[in-house]
Amino acid sequence: MFAGASGPPLRTWQRRALTAYLARRPRDFLAVATPGAGKTALALRVAAELLADTTVAAVTVVTPTEHLKGQWATAAARLGIALDPTFRNADGATAGGFTGAVVTYAQVAAHPALHRARTTARRTLVVLDEVHHAGDALSWGEAARTAFDPATRRLALTGTPFRSDDNPIPFVTYAPDPDGQLRSAADSSYGYGEALRDGVVRPVLFLAYSGEARWRTRAGEEHAARLAEPLPAEQAARAWRTALDPAGGWIPAVLSAADTRLSQVRAGGMPDAGGLVIASDQQAARAYAGLLRAATGEPPVVVLSDDRGASARIAQFADSSARWLVAVRMVSEGVDVPRLAVGVYATSAATPLFFAQAVGRFVRVRRPGETASVFLPSVPPLLALAGALEAERDHVLGRPDRPDGGWEDELLAAANRPADQAGELDRGFEALGASAQLDQVIFDGASFGTGATPGTPEEEDYLGLPGLLEPDQVALLLRQRQARQLAEEQRRGAGARSAPPAGAPPARQAVAPYERRAALRRELNALVAAYHHRTGRPHGSVHAELRQRCGGPPTAAASIEQLEERIAAIRSW
Repeated sequence: MFAGASGPPLRTWQRRALTAYLARRPRDFLAVATPGAGKTALALRVAAELLADTTVAAVTVVTPTEHLKGQWATAAARLGIALDPTFRNADGATAGGFTGAVVTYAQVAAHPALHRARTTARRTLVVLDEVHHAGDALSWGEAARTAFDPATRRLALTGTPFRSDDNPIPFVTYAPDPDGQLRSAADSSYGYGEALRDGVVRPVLFLAYSGEARWRTRAGEEHAARLAEPLPAEQAARAWRTALDPAGGWIPAVLSAADTRLSQVRAGGMPDAGGLVIASDQQAARAYAGLLRAATGEPPVVVLSDDRGASARIAQFADSSARWLVAVRMVSEGVDVPRLAVGVYATSAATPLFFAQAVGRFVRVRRPGETASVFLPSVPPLLALAGALEAERDHVLGRPDRPDGGWEDELLAAANRPADQAGELDRGFEALGASAQLDQVIFDGASFGTGATPGTPEEEDYLGLPGLLEPDQVALLLRQRQARQLAEEQRRGAGARSAPPAGAPPARQAVAPYERRAALRRELNALVAAYHHRTGRPHGSVHAELRQRCGGPPTAAASIEQLEERIAAIRSW
């Protein structure tokens, strides 16, 4: 029998959400909170209150993966709520001594009538963890509705309340927005920006690496492209996947840089800091693990799929001081390893949903001043997502700008598959090689850096940032490092100039588009910094207003024309 509501003190946003819930006691409630903010604690406190006043007599928690079942049961036990994470459909009913069970969406879809009977048998609170997964497949959504329609109370949780399709999420209310589109409506919202201001999550430093990728098509044609440049969809996909090829030069350089950053974070105040490499498939994960072992002398922990041993390996890593965990996409959501501080986004999944889930693994704060560092390919889709990390999104049905077909939809489907996928790099072309170069550092919507070759002092300027810093200190150091590099760049340029021979025409030196774009980014950041010093407005707020006035993506992914327009706009202020 449940003894009563108790537990550790709630955070301010959790208290607000709990108060809002208890004031109305609705049958359905949607709580949206950024990863790492504490959705589990909120849900269990709601469960404790409803059990204590006998509104409900049982609790069912539904999770997207098997691994999360144990985490929920452990957290519930701390509040005196006994949940069975080992319940199987074949059991038919929850064993004696348990208040309820933790099951997966797939488990519900396999036998919705059974779970409906369980829900009907006792007054039940159903907690739908990461409820957007109930829209992953038509069968999952229908099964959730069938199984939990009779529930006394339903509490839906998500850190990413948006999807890239029009599948409605069960038990989520959709209301028309000013454009007449149906948008998901949350009863309680707590975004990353607000959580960052409250010190509930870590600020994230994105280190975006560009470089040249070379590949050969089946027809024997050889191609080369820079990752940072806007390219046709097929070219962009092949350049990106070529960079991720473990046999090339890009991924070893980025893994080495990430390990250097991890060492700096450990030496700077987080001695147990860990790193996570998110790979696309089993073959790549094994290869990346081999590269890390060769570079560090320490074998990383490898999690290849959501099998029986995956949970144990993740838990063991969480409680150890091991440096690196290499995993396929299944570790991108819900896995609670607070010591993760450095990440390598080594997959070609580009949906906002998957990106937010992946970055969410690194933002869980333990003490003030912790900063997360995520290394990623410098490609426009990821740059746009990194630059807009603080933007709040909802699930919109029938959105007119939804992409039709193309490799993005293919990636969405792949990102949502629970099993590992093999051979993603083999898509009708052969990777020949790729180089790496630090293109930019993205922080608080702004872009920093002049470009740096791996292993140079310029790269070390950014890899060597202290591990414990407040957000304003991070921004200050980034501006100082960029200013120092710009001054050094100008000094070298002045020293290299010499007078042309008598009578010779003036020399004209072509500037590559990526160099022009980098120069414009630096100029825009300098103007924003000057405006900040003049007015006191935060850099992120100034960048956001420029985007609103001029349109286009965040600075990190903006085109040459868009950067020029923003520069002209801020000069006119």
